[in-house]
Amino acid sequence: QKHVLVVEDDVFLADIYKKKFEVEGFKVSISDDGKKGIEDAKKKKPDIILLDVLLPKLDGFAVLKVLKEDRETSQIPVILLTNLGQKDDVEKGIEAGAVDYLIKIHFKPSEVVEKVRKVLKI
Repeated sequence: QKHVLVVEDDVFLADIYKKKFEVEGFKVSISDDGKKGIEDAKKKKPDIILLDVLLPKLDGFAVLKVLKEDRETSQIPVILLTNLGQKDDVEKGIEAGAVDYLIKIHFKPSEVVEKVRKVLKI
């Protein structure tokens, strides 16, 4: 069972993703701020991380930087999931090591699951 870590401070949205991924057979953990996201990534070693950009305590770009610089977590693929759709933000995220950048309002949860399957090749 593949494990998805969702780092998202919007409880309602996090819950929607959690339910959708569980229905699709994934194990899901939720972190509601950037610092907790890093701790959970190290502790739980998920197969993939869905990372919001606008987060309390530490924003998604800072979280991504820490994850990519840490040997323990650098190999975990990260998909940025955000409503920040400016080209600079997208480029910044990809340059920082994200495998993909999804704008929340453009992707239904089922499409997010598909993206995750593609990245994990399942």
